[in-house]
Amino acid sequence: MMRLAAATALALLAACGGQPLRFDLPETEVTQKIPVSVGSVEVVDVSLPLYADQEVIFFEDETSALVSDDSLLWADDPQRSFTEGLALQLAALTNARVAAEPWPFYDRADVRVDVRFSRALPGRDGLYRIAGQYFVASTEGTAQERARRFELAAPFQTLSAPSIAAAKAAVIAELATLIARDGL
Repeated sequence: MMRLAAATALALLAACGGQPLRFDLPETEVTQKIPVSVGSVEVVDVSLPLYADQEVIFFEDETSALVSDDSLLWADDPQRSFTEGLALQLAALTNARVAAEPWPFYDRADVRVDVRFSRALPGRDGLYRIAGQYFVASTEGTAQERARRFELAAPFQTLSAPSIAAAKAAVIAELATLIARDGL
């Protein structure tokens, strides 16, 4: 009951301003470099569940229903945000040349990373969870191909849409680290 009240309060806070509030993902700090066996990586547009691909911010309420408020919006298209976030994190984590699709260079990338999310949601338990599978496919037949499942989570504070955005950025960074370490 407390979380449902908190979700209602968050919606009321957002509605007070009249205009929708847009939340961008904060930058995450990269403190390590991960050696990879490829020189270039293309990140394919991610596949998201319907609720996670919407402009409005959905979250899970006390009844496990997915709810949103039209006054709480993501600042960027969610698919683009996830895809670009992964590409930027992979570029920062590795020495590979990394870009989101469409590949902007003349020579093809060594590999393509395709991420398919089955879950991307701030839960009623205060954790932003992502789950799904990623695929690393060779474009020239020179790199080993991989398919791996993932389940990651980061905490967020109730009544704080900026905290939800920070948790989303954290799980994207963690996924990029996982892909660089185990997939590339």
